[in-house]
Amino acid sequence: MKFWRHTGIKYGCVTGGLSALLLAVSSNIQAAPITFNTALPVAKEEFLFRQQFIVMQSGEDPSGTQRDRTETISATALVYGVNNKLALFGILPYRDIDLSMNVGAGTVSRSNASLGDVSAFARYIFRQKNEAGKTLRLAAFAGIKAPTGEDQASDSLGTLPPPLQTGTGSWDVFGGLVVTRQTLDYQLDAQLSVRINNAANNFEVGDVLQIDASLQKRIWPRELGSGVPGFVYAVLEANVSTQQKNTINGTDDANSGGTRVLLAPGLQYVTRRWIAEAALQFPVRQNLNGTALELDTIARAGVRFNF
Repeated sequence: MKFWRHTGIKYGCVTGGLSALLLAVSSNIQAAPITFNTALPVAKEEFLFRQQFIVMQSGEDPSGTQRDRTETISATALVYGVNNKLALFGILPYRDIDLSMNVGAGTVSRSNASLGDVSAFARYIFRQKNEAGKTLRLAAFAGIKAPTGEDQASDSLGTLPPPLQTGTGSWDVFGGLVVTRQTLDYQLDAQLSVRINNAANNFEVGDVLQIDASLQKRIWPRELGSGVPGFVYAVLEANVSTQQKNTINGTDDANSGGTRVLLAPGLQYVTRRWIAEAALQFPVRQNLNGTALELDTIARAGVRFNF
């Protein structure tokens, strides 16, 4: 049996969610979700730059082969505000993946590191309501993922399995809706998104449906006033994703896909021109198919600048 048939890793949630999970942005003195997007506007003809670092660690392995998968992602994002309603997003990840597992009488370790697939999308705010001290925004977004990453990398054992490739080799599409409610003390965000994945190299990642929610509460200073250089927000986010089974040569992989519910506490330091943030995602429920590899934690840290 081929090595990659043993892995059973829920690959689509690693790459499929990148565009939604890495591109939350903010304008001047605004908090924002850490793991997904926001409906708040980007100022006209203004750029936003974001660098986020993500470490994903696998958890329990129901297959009994003691699989251990770690992925480190450095994601660079750039956003341009066309006007106060339309914003254009682009993201390029660098992925470093390591996998070890027991095969026969020994342990096999395989790894890969290179630039991943580029994602680009547009977000349009189609409804807004401003009141004293608070605002409401509804936005829609849609985009594509281009196969710019390596999808045929190999090592001394041969071609690496799809979960170890930094690119999928396929053109994929995604889109969704996002709503933001912002006040002087807190902000609420929610997002519904879907990703349609296509086949490449006789392999197709399962389509993904995701629901996200975020609460950002200002904890310092408690009272707004002059002379404060920045603001500290406590953040709590939830992410629910359901992925269909992967297909191999047109046949469903019984050891892939399923549902995950993640919880992510975090902190943000927000100034007029930049934000520093960190969060730790961990699963509260995992209902995966077959011997799909479970997730342990996802650690996130990053900065954002607008100019």
